[in-house]
Amino acid sequence: MAVPEHLKFTYEDYLLLPEDRRYELIGGDFFVTPSPKPRHQRVSLNLANLLWSYVRAHGSGEVYEAPLDVYLSRYDVVQPDVLFVRRENLAIVEENYVRGAPDLVIEILSESTRERDLDLKKKLYARHGVREYWIADPDARTVTVYLLEGDAYVQTGVYGPADTWRPHVLPGLEVRGAEVFD
Repeated sequence: MAVPEHLKFTYEDYLLLPEDRRYELIGGDFFVTPSPKPRHQRVSLNLANLLWSYVRAHGSGEVYEAPLDVYLSRYDVVQPDVLFVRRENLAIVEENYVRGAPDLVIEILSESTRERDLDLKKKLYARHGVREYWIADPDARTVTVYLLEGDAYVQTGVYGPADTWRPHVLPGLEVRGAEVFD
């Protein structure tokens, strides 16, 4: 049974929350995310730096790290670990948040977010049109890459420290797993 809209939280409710924690709003439900661990942050920084170096050199768009709100709908506001918006889509980057689907979203698994990232957020990103979705697993030292086909993701590869791959939304960039998990 679906929850009636009058019982769901909205973006307006989200704005009333204190700024001392990292919150997400998915399907009208609030989620609190604890502070990431150092290994999570290293992987996040490595990925963001790899993307940012390439994007900056080629004028391809913008790269952002959490916490930054991505407003997908009145009932869906998330804070991906890393996101990329192509130059031609930069109109979705507003003063206070990104309004709409980034071209690439990267989530880094942690104990508290693993299930949400692998299931709920994966479905949410597909539904709202995020073209490419990566799930980085610091424990397994892998990055699983998904590409949106129709309204669902198709896994295009699982990469580890010995592998190299090319993001679909950033042609020409080569990502080396060793740099991600260094």
